[in-house]
Amino acid sequence: MFLRSVISFAAALCVAGVFAQAARADDTVPPAHPVWVDPLFGGIQLSGHIEGGVSFNPDSPKNNISFGQAFTDRDNSFRVNQTMLNIEADLDPKNDGFQYGFKFTGMYGTDSRYTHFFNEFDRSTSSPYQWDIVEAAALFHAPIPATGGVDITVGQYPTPLGFEVIDNSVNPLYSHSYIFNYGLPFKHTGLYGTFHVTDMLDLWAGFDSGVNADLGARGDNNNSGALLGGFGLNNLLDGNLTILGLAHVGVENPTGSTVNGKAFNVNQALREYFDGVVTYKINDSWTAVTELNLVHDDAYKVTAGGVAQYGIFKWNDQWSFTGRAEIFADQAKNGFTGFVCAFPGSEDAVDAQRNIVSNVATKNPVGNQAYCGTGGTGTTGGAYNLTYGELTMGAAYTPPLTMPGTLGLVIRPEARFDSIIGGGRQKPFNVGAAGVGTKTSQVTLAIDAILSF
Repeated sequence: MFLRSVISFAAALCVAGVFAQAARADDTVPPAHPVWVDPLFGGIQLSGHIEGGVSFNPDSPKNNISFGQAFTDRDNSFRVNQTMLNIEADLDPKNDGFQYGFKFTGMYGTDSRYTHFFNEFDRSTSSPYQWDIVEAAALFHAPIPATGGVDITVGQYPTPLGFEVIDNSVNPLYSHSYIFNYGLPFKHTGLYGTFHVTDMLDLWAGFDSGVNADLGARGDNNNSGALLGGFGLNNLLDGNLTILGLAHVGVENPTGSTVNGKAFNVNQALREYFDGVVTYKINDSWTAVTELNLVHDDAYKVTAGGVAQYGIFKWNDQWSFTGRAEIFADQAKNGFTGFVCAFPGSEDAVDAQRNIVSNVATKNPVGNQAYCGTGGTGTTGGAYNLTYGELTMGAAYTPPLTMPGTLGLVIRPEARFDSIIGGGRQKPFNVGAAGVGTKTSQVTLAIDAILSF
């Protein structure tokens, strides 16, 4: 075990990458990427990255899963999380005229287990390393007199809700928040527009086929769509403060779902996601980000949500530091478990979209029932009420190396502490030989590295 840990750690250090500032509205200058000029789209850019890492759990849980971490859940095992390629023709934010472009992002790695569109490469292999299309969208900007115009995205795209994103090279930490893992959609198929009413106010509106859904009978696990809407406040406090509040409401439970053994009309039961992100640039070194989140499923009366606070400190060109403190409440009724579940198998997450159940001992309506924190006593058969807390401290180190071309390098170590801060005697962590948790907390030490181009 120790030798495997050392080998995994060494492998992680051998992977390289570039770290981008954490906020979605990044004010840093990205590395130059190859650009091709063509008569249709103008400049076409090619970029990408490779991310690999390892996470150590001193408890060595029997199922090799660090519960609550999803993308970084595998204990003491080196994984290539993402090999991502972007081909895009961006819109120019300084151009007020009509514009068009596109973006295509493909990904290969263990992260793809969670991010598939329904029936799109999600059954192409049983390996933990899988293919995925993260984005395949057309982009438009249309001018509107007396306003900043409207930006429109049409096709398949990552959700605009939330602070953290699928592309982990632009997130501040290796591991993800509970909010990102369990409180938000990952992707949509449809369209949405951002109407720039003034320099300070944006209005968002869109329609799509649902969470991780494609189009048509084979592309969606039910027969209804979803709506997206919200607002953005920009350029507040001399441009240092932005606020983004978005909601996504639609039908998400798969056809054939039941409540306590009774079928219901899945096309009438809504799931609502609400998320707000406040980003405040305190000075050139410090940025604070606050995220508020709520998700509710009407059919199962399952509610979850919480708050995550980020503090990001840029020390110099080589070092950045990030702290994240989060509280995430996961509550359900009628004996059902909540949103926070583990998916140990390579196809467990996509099985959940198909209403395929692997463990009937627990009742989890919104994910595969492989393991949903059923340690301790009182989970099954009664009200499920757990509040998770996590504290993560991480650094991003960019070695002062001379890299060829546009290559970039970053190494990100982190330490994380997860704990139950509500829920009585529940013990979801450190799954033992009996298949249930044995502890109310866990510590993980992780490191990843990213090679970008």
